[in-house]
Amino acid sequence: MATRICMIRHGETDWNKSRLIQGQIDIPLNENGKSQAMSLGVMDGFCAVYSSDLCRAHETARMLAGDAEVIRLATLRERHHGIFQGITASEALQRYPEHYARYKSRDPDHDLETGESLMQFARRIDDALGELIMRHSGDTFAIVTHAGVLDVVYRKATARPLSAPRDFAIRNCSLNWFRHDTEGLHLESWDERSAHMESIE
Repeated sequence: MATRICMIRHGETDWNKSRLIQGQIDIPLNENGKSQAMSLGVMDGFCAVYSSDLCRAHETARMLAGDAEVIRLATLRERHHGIFQGITASEALQRYPEHYARYKSRDPDHDLETGESLMQFARRIDDALGELIMRHSGDTFAIVTHAGVLDVVYRKATARPLSAPRDFAIRNCSLNWFRHDTEGLHLESWDERSAHMESIE
């Protein structure tokens, strides 16, 4: 029997709006992000709801889950972006041009000096997701997390290498569905949006 996973990126933060690299810095939702999360409504039918332990993901999950418990896991955090955390991409280019070139090329072994490499990050997410799939085999559960996490899972489900350019959108509070069966992880649907969501952006 297949296991289904609904994965959702958290609502918008002021740092998203300002294009600051958040990584694992704990930034709350802004007012628009709260509206985005509320627009999801309470979604029933999940055997469990998980979130990253960072507040932007947990806040979003609380609105999705209603009265149900949200289980916070540090393993579902965004990638640690090392020396880039708290600055914009243009500032990263100016301050650290060599590191930025490796970052833009998606060098899978580059760890941004004090952060995680793409390979380390992908292993962490693969292990976390695998554990949850084993725990809820044959059921349907939800994960509220971050763009980088969704990037890794999308690539796993579509056999796309970590080093390939990202050519798919990862929007705040869109629904992304995956299925896991005996043949592995598959993408069912990507970037589902409610009419209300479109109206507030």
